[in-house]
Amino acid sequence: MALDLRQTLKLSQQLVITQQLKQAIKLLQLNHMEMIDAVQAEMLENPTLEEIPGTDSRTQSDAEVALQDGAKAAQQDVVEQNNGADDNGIDWEKYLEHQDASGFRTGSTGPSRFDDLPPIETTLSTSESLVDHLSWQLSMCSCMDAEREAAASIIHCLDQRGYLTETLETIRAEVEVELDDVLGALEIVQGFDPVGVGARDLVETLTIQAAHAWPDDPFVVQLITNHLHDIETRNYQNIARAMDLELEDVLEYHKMIRELEPWPGRAFSEPPNQYITPDITVVKVGGEWQILQNEDGMPRLRVSRYYKNVLRDRRSTHKEKRYIKERLDSADFLIKSIFKRQRTIHKVMACILERQHGFFDQGPEQLKPMVLREVADEIGVHESTVSRVTTNKYLQCPHGIFELKYFFNARIQSTRGDDFAGEAVKEKIRKLIADENPKKPLSDSAIVKLLTHQQVRIARRTVAKYREQMGILSSSQRKRLF
Repeated sequence: MALDLRQTLKLSQQLVITQQLKQAIKLLQLNHMEMIDAVQAEMLENPTLEEIPGTDSRTQSDAEVALQDGAKAAQQDVVEQNNGADDNGIDWEKYLEHQDASGFRTGSTGPSRFDDLPPIETTLSTSESLVDHLSWQLSMCSCMDAEREAAASIIHCLDQRGYLTETLETIRAEVEVELDDVLGALEIVQGFDPVGVGARDLVETLTIQAAHAWPDDPFVVQLITNHLHDIETRNYQNIARAMDLELEDVLEYHKMIRELEPWPGRAFSEPPNQYITPDITVVKVGGEWQILQNEDGMPRLRVSRYYKNVLRDRRSTHKEKRYIKERLDSADFLIKSIFKRQRTIHKVMACILERQHGFFDQGPEQLKPMVLREVADEIGVHESTVSRVTTNKYLQCPHGIFELKYFFNARIQSTRGDDFAGEAVKEKIRKLIADENPKKPLSDSAIVKLLTHQQVRIARRTVAKYREQMGILSSSQRKRLF
């Protein structure tokens, strides 16, 4: 068979996503704070975009507003002292004396009532890390150089729980010391604060803390070492028989163990508080629920008239006109995309509000099952658009702050006809467990029976799955005998 080159025509269809369409999709999935950053970045890159004058007051902080109010009040006092004279008739000497006496700054380099305060650099502080805390203690410790090097390596091999994640042999090879020096260094680190740090597992950290807290009681360490699993399953009888103790003594030892910290490094590894800025607020006004979209800090944009005039100017070169036209088209498309984004979010929220009216009136137990396709079909958009709108966007209402994804739930059958949402069933399970007798906790089967009385048809394995998703222990682990 001969091989040759030839040209052929082929007709085909393919989806091409333009750069503008990519930008519109990206804007749709941004939350409020990300949207503000994206708009401000675009304003820096595109000179034809400008903010409408008089709309920047939204971005002022409370401190700036307070300073402006204070300045206006001070100016009003001066006007009153000058018998209500206008700006041209102000007695500036009296004004400056008044400002100096009241403690405000008299000039750009003059004195201020804040001058005696220390600079902000001396008051700023950061939270101390576990490595810093242990390294400081190591610097105050008297030991051999080899042990100090090994201890420093051990400190840097601790995870956020305070556990040692590397083997002693690895540490010995890294610092090139003897194994006895590494063992001595580990003993030194385990004697530091917080007590129990440097352990390699849960049993070791609890035994270190127990030996430190109750050095004269050997039964605590023995119970932790050999019967920690029985403590977890509340098998007190087995512990009493194995250790030849009374049941009351075992319960007391369990109380003591509960005071120990399983993660000694927890105090140094807590993540910083994450604040959520809601994109939408739903409030009840005059008996009707109203949707308020968050516009705080969002610049209101328009296309610059100056560059429109430059585009019409005959003195502008072809290259300049082409660049300005591209920037103007980009600015116009951005403004339209922001408007369409806000309108789409409002449509989705209005649909959620209509379908989940019981939730907003009575709470999470009245949440109805709903899927993305139902909302997409009602407002006339693709299902992926609803997914982007509801991802990483939050709603504030009288019942709390919820992600919009929260309102889309699986369907749980009901014995009375109308089905329940998965989150509503979770709320019912949470309330049943919260009201249970801690000495006789409800099993998953008992929860199924109680839910049946509330017209919820659900399997035991589904109850177990929902309970685990909410971080609730099993009935045997929730049982309390004291």
